[in-house]
Amino acid sequence: MLEELSDHIESLRRYAFVLCRNHHDADDLVQETLVKAIAAAHTYKTEKKLRIWLFAILHNNFISSKRQFARRTRAAAFLDGLAEQDGTVPPQQEKTLEARHTVRMMARLSTDQQAALSLIALEGMPYEEAAEVLDIPVGTLMSRLARGREALRKIMNSKGEARFKVVR
Repeated sequence: MLEELSDHIESLRRYAFVLCRNHHDADDLVQETLVKAIAAAHTYKTEKKLRIWLFAILHNNFISSKRQFARRTRAAAFLDGLAEQDGTVPPQQEKTLEARHTVRMMARLSTDQQAALSLIALEGMPYEEAAEVLDIPVGTLMSRLARGREALRKIMNSKGEARFKVVR
């Protein structure tokens, strides 16, 4: 199990970045996830996919840290700060710009919708696995995914944001 951890680090980093909105916090979240996974390696059941187990740990760590932060500060200020962050990008390839633009637009969605979209669209997880990571029924995941896609379309089509097409 420990040998396979490194195979999932890049996927975990992408998902953490979608949740955290900056590379420093995303890297911290992945590191915390890996530390917890290694510490709890004896509880890992081989019949469960390692990828799902790791993503669930990461997601739960993010939710826990978000709840702790909300206890110390006002939740509204936190959410406003997430939506206002500007992910400036140095000139790079068009795909990188397109991806960053989409992630910035995703910041305007609810956390539930962001998580569903990133696991399905960015990580390519099957619905069943993503639902297991988020600890929700598949139908709830599909509903969040549909609402998130529709909201993202509206956001990107308003105010001239329709530079990039939302892929189904």
